[in-house]
Amino acid sequence: MQTRPVTPSDLARSVIAVPPLARDADLKFHRTENEKIIRHIEAGGVDILLYGGNANFYHLAPSEYESILDELADLAAPETLVIPSAGPAYGVMMDQADLLKSTAFPTVMVLPHQGLTTSEGVVKGLSRFAEKIGRPIVLYIKYGDYIAVEGAKELVDAGLVSWIKYAIVRENPADDPYLARLVDAVDPKIIVSGIGEQPVIDHLVGFKVNGFTAGCVCVRPDLSDRLLKAVQAGDLELARKIQALFKPLEDLRNGINPVRVLHEAVRLAGIADTGPALPLLSGLTPEQEAQVEEAAKALLAASL
Repeated sequence: MQTRPVTPSDLARSVIAVPPLARDADLKFHRTENEKIIRHIEAGGVDILLYGGNANFYHLAPSEYESILDELADLAAPETLVIPSAGPAYGVMMDQADLLKSTAFPTVMVLPHQGLTTSEGVVKGLSRFAEKIGRPIVLYIKYGDYIAVEGAKELVDAGLVSWIKYAIVRENPADDPYLARLVDAVDPKIIVSGIGEQPVIDHLVGFKVNGFTAGCVCVRPDLSDRLLKAVQAGDLELARKIQALFKPLEDLRNGINPVRVLHEAVRLAGIADTGPALPLLSGLTPEQEAQVEEAAKALLAASL
């Protein structure tokens, strides 16, 4: 596992995969199946793994947190960067910090809490978390009222942010006043598009952010990597062709649920047995499974 500090060049070199977490029938971490997911992603040229929403780190039991961190660090290849998540509740993240500060992970993402927060409170809480683990964090901006642009800048200026995952969904990703203000306030080289393959052109070309995170990359990492390289090279025609290949599965994620669909898509594509969904989530209906299986297998078999 890569342990050196994360740099803007790291964010630009690889798509940041956000994998599901495979569990066995008893809802325990399944080492063999998680290793299959990791090897599949690495074989496709992607070497950054971010364990957050798709892995349902929101609902990890405190009793399993440390062992899962150890497993993920052990399973990754030597040059693969692994980034776990903490939170989203303040008390939870501060208890997790006691474990994280003794690990080798170069950064940790804090999951965004929706409700019962203020921007000023988020700045204070994330500052205390970063100071406790002794390293800069990944700031995850998913909701418009979670943290103000000024709050994000305050954290960056204090040296507490490794990079920013920006994932506020817009009907038109090219029209985003918050992101426009954010890239003016902080260096866009530490901002990453956090909503998958579809807004990549708008975010990387229009707002000059530096890379992207994705879930469907777990099905076709090589294609997702080609998309990143195509946009970086200015070959937007190729980039749009690749985006079109991801769109059917992405549409199902948007239409049903991003986490639940990706969890089943990895299984239905034959990549790994992800097992049952961790409550408080649930699986898909038979009709939804059929749709996801068709889209996942088509993406796995797609070529340009």
